[in-house]
Amino acid sequence: QLRLVESGGDLVQPGGSLRLSCIASFPLEYYGLAWFRQAPGKEREGVACISIKGDRTIYADSVKGRVTISKDNVKNTAYLEMNNLQPDDSAVYYCALPIYTDYVGLGRHQHDHWGPGTPVTVSA
Repeated sequence: QLRLVESGGDLVQPGGSLRLSCIASFPLEYYGLAWFRQAPGKEREGVACISIKGDRTIYADSVKGRVTISKDNVKNTAYLEMNNLQPDDSAVYYCALPIYTDYVGLGRHQHDHWGPGTPVTVSA
């Protein structure tokens, strides 16, 4: 069974940094992965994604330059490094797998096997 579990969410002050982790129950080397977020009252939106080999990444315009996605195939863990966090970044963050393994993009409906999410709150 393909299972993902996120961790690392926290309360952080504006301008602060966080590193989120997404642990996979299966060999992550065979999969690309994406991070999404959902704020209260808003739709779930794509944040960043990475290809199977890790050689291609895509970022949402809202986080470009502040966020880095990566994956460690030895630890079967993907990461989302976030810097200069702002209140608008507050949301529950999820990781998910593309339904079609070759897909590299931020389409919500193109992903499945969602983790339970980890909350990020940016507030003074």
